[in-house]
Formats: sequence, C-alpha cells, structure tokens
Amino acid sequence: MTHRERLVKALSHEEPDRVPFDLGSSSNTGITVQAYERLKKFLGIDSPTRILDKPFQLADLSQDGELLEKLGIDTRGVFPRPPVGWEDRVYPDGSYEDEWGLRRRMPEGGFYYDVVCGPFWKELTYQALDKFPFPDGKDPSRVRGVKEEILNYHVQNYGVVVNVRGGFITQSQLMRGFEGWLTDIILNPEPLCDLMDRALQYQIDLAHSLLRGAGDKVDVVVYGDDVGTQQGLMVSPQIYRKYLKPRQHKLFRAIREETNARIHYHTCGSIYPLVPDFIEIGVDILNPVQVSAKDMDPARLKREFGDKLSFWGGVDTQRVLPQGSPEEVKEEVRRRIKEMGKSGGYILGAVHNIQPDVPPENIVAMFKAGREFSY
Repeated sequence: MTHRERLVKALSHEEPDRVPFDLGSSSNTGITVQAYERLKKFLGIDSPTRILDKPFQLADLSQDGELLEKLGIDTRGVFPRPPVGWEDRVYPDGSYEDEWGLRRRMPEGGFYYDVVCGPFWKELTYQALDKFPFPDGKDPSRVRGVKEEILNYHVQNYGVVVNVRGGFITQSQLMRGFEGWLTDIILNPEPLCDLMDRALQYQIDLAHSLLRGAGDKVDVVVYGDDVGTQQGLMVSPQIYRKYLKPRQHKLFRAIREETNARIHYHTCGSIYPLVPDFIEIGVDILNPVQVSAKDMDPARLKREFGDKLSFWGGVDTQRVLPQGSPEEVKEEVRRRIKEMGKSGGYILGAVHNIQPDVPPENIVAMFKAGREFSY
C-alpha cells in the first residue's frame, strides 16, 4: 500500500497491510532537537537541523525525507509559517517575547523555553484586551507555500496532516497565567471568555487560510488543547461543557467548511470522562492516548469508543521510551497494536514528542516492531 492508502484505510476503521507510522507530522508528535541529532547520527544521515518550534525545541522533519523514509513514516506535516515582518524581542538575559506577548526563557541546563511572563498575568480587563495587538490569523504570509506543499505531499501519496496551531485554551492560559485562568473561570469568566474568543478567532481564521483551495487533498487536520492532567481533568466536566466545548465545536465547524479531512484532537492527560463529548462535537482521532495517566487504559478506550474514534500515539514516553530497553519498547508496541489495532483505527507513535533522553535505538525499535506485529 502507499503511505496515504495505509493511513486512510486505518482511519476508515479497516486493517491496512501494517499499522501506519507517524513522527513529526504535528507539534505534538515530533522529536526534540537533541534526540533528532542523535537519531540522525545513529542512522548515518547527514542533514541540516531546522527548528519547527522554538519554545519546545522541536526539529522540523519536513525536509528530511531520508530519515522519514528509513523509518517508514506514512505522514507528512504541514504547518503555518512565521508572519512576515515579525521578529521576537530578545532581552539581555536570553529571554524573548513572541507575538502573543509571552516572554520565555530557557533555564540553565534546561531543554525548553519556559513562559516567565504573560500580558495579562497581573490583571485581565476588557480595556487591556482592547489594547493588546492580537495576531492576525488571516495574514497571508502565514500560509505562503502551504497549498503547494499540501498538493506536493498528496501527489507523492503521503498522508497529509495540516496543523491549526495556537489552541485557544492553552493560549489563553499562558497569556493570563494558569493560576489566574483557573480562578477566573469560576469567579470572573466574562473577560476570560473574551480572551478565549479572540484566541479562537485567530485559530478559525488560520484554519480557513490553511485549508482553502486545497482542503480536498488533506487527510487529517490537527488541533491541540490540553484539558487533562496526570490524575484527572483540568476543569470539571460542567465547566468544560459550559465554556470550552462550545468553542471547540465552533472551530471544528469552521474546519468542516473547508475539508472532509479527519479531525485529530490532541489533549494530554486523563480525559476519559470527556471522550463522549469529543465524539459529539466531531473529533475523529484522539491523541496522544497518554497510557500512563489515570483511567487511560487503551484496551478500554478501544472497546468503548473504537467504532467512532481512531487512536494516534500510545507508546509511553514517560518510562518505556527513555528508560526501557529496545526489547521493552518492542513489547510496548506489541501491546498497543493488540489493544488498539484490531479493525484499524490505530496510528503508531509516541505519547507526545520524543524527549532528549530517548536513545535512538529505542526510536528505531518502535518503528521496527510496528512492521513485525500483525493485528
């Protein structure tokens, strides 16, 4: 089968010739620069390293066809471009401020840029919202070359994955600060909803811009916004259904205006109670299937929701990939395919981005095992 045929068949809840593989098609299924450079060395690949995501230090795999082909990756990711004319403000302490007003700094010995200040951390008011220059999702420079890239991957028979980045929940949390956000959602929801709506409008405008004119050549559209933690939901089901779910539904309706591609929703954590809500508003694919979180047993998820959802990820990044042996990784993959691969509906990949401490031997073992085990 071609890469695209394999992916589409699995997402149609049919069994392809093998489980499809993903690495790097989204900013939640990628690989950090450190792990990427060791993997290239291990595979004997000499290619430049480009940055896809500065805060999380993710490598851009879009130009590394050799590595993706060696691993048998079936997906290719398409991402918004940086806006022309914008440059991050860099400070003497090494921190920088992005277009959302978020100031980030990498701690000594760290691997990522942590948010240290946001535009509404002290106070969130309508006046402050009106004064803030929110980014424009309609800016044509954000999608320069996107249509051509989509068509190119489609012609080459890869599974085309388009990323609508900037989740309105996460973006509003970073801009307000988590403590302020969690307090406001109970005590002062009106201006917080205004902030979420402005971030949501950016995403809706960006979705239209990314997909217009090439939506029929796209197989998967990715949207990410965490609503879970390791032990449970970030907010109550009632709060989710009142404030977050309707806004997610609005975004999904906008996506559906441009494409019939499957909607891939990324949320970390223990989110089992909300899975029926996700299905109701149009989610087709759940990622990353954080198997180490509470109540996220993959066999149970497949049994209860496998006729309506596909599952993307599932190979543990908290212990197995960084600390396990290649044989343990192989066994993890065998379990995931057995638990979630029957009748299709499963795409093999790591639970979230591959971190700097993951040995290249384990990355290769994950995809090698994916070729070995049948449904």
